[in-house]
Amino acid sequence: IISNNKNEATASIDEELDKLDDLVEQALYYARSAALEKDYLIRETNLAPLINKVIRKHAKSFIYKNIRADLHDIDTIVYTDIKWMEFILNQIIANSLKSIRHDHGTIHIYTCQQKNSVQLYIQDNGIGIRSNELPRIFDKGFTGSNGRTNEKATGMGLYLCKTLCEKLHLDIQAESHDGTTIIITFPINKQLLFQ
Repeated sequence: IISNNKNEATASIDEELDKLDDLVEQALYYARSAALEKDYLIRETNLAPLINKVIRKHAKSFIYKNIRADLHDIDTIVYTDIKWMEFILNQIIANSLKSIRHDHGTIHIYTCQQKNSVQLYIQDNGIGIRSNELPRIFDKGFTGSNGRTNEKATGMGLYLCKTLCEKLHLDIQAESHDGTTIIITFPINKQLLFQ
C-alpha cells in the first residue's frame, strides 16, 4: 500500500514499520539467545557487502538526518556467521544514527589488520557515552542517560551484540571520545575461532 501511495505520511509510516521490524527481530534474537549455538554457520565472509547491505537498509535515516557514511578498507575477509553479523552491524549503526543529533554527522566504518586478527571500527561523531556508563553498555537492559531521553530504548541491542559476539568467539568493545567507537575483533583464521 505504501509503495503505491507515496507521500510524506506513508514515508513516515514506512519508517515506523522499519523500526517495528527491527524491534521484532531483536525480540526474536533474545528469545533464541539461550540456544543460539544451534543456529549459526561460521564461514569465510567479505565484510564489504555485509556493511553495504546494512547501510542501504538505513539509507532513509542517513538522508533524512544528513549523515554521511565514510567507508574505507572494508573489503576484508573474516570468519563469521553472515546473518548474525548483519544483526550486530544493524544494531550498532542504528545506535550511531540515533546518537547523531545534528546535520553533517559522519559514521566512519573501517578495518585495521593486526597480527592475529582483523578489527572492525564503527565510529560516529554523536553525543557519545558518559565514561562512568561505558563499562555497562553491554549489560542486559542498560539504557544509560542517553537511553532515558529516548523512551523507546530497550537496552537490549548492545546486550545481544555482546551475546552473539561471544558465541562467535569475537571480541566487542566500546570507546567514547567525541562520539562513540565500537570495535569488533575477528580472529584472522578459522582455527583461532575455537582456541
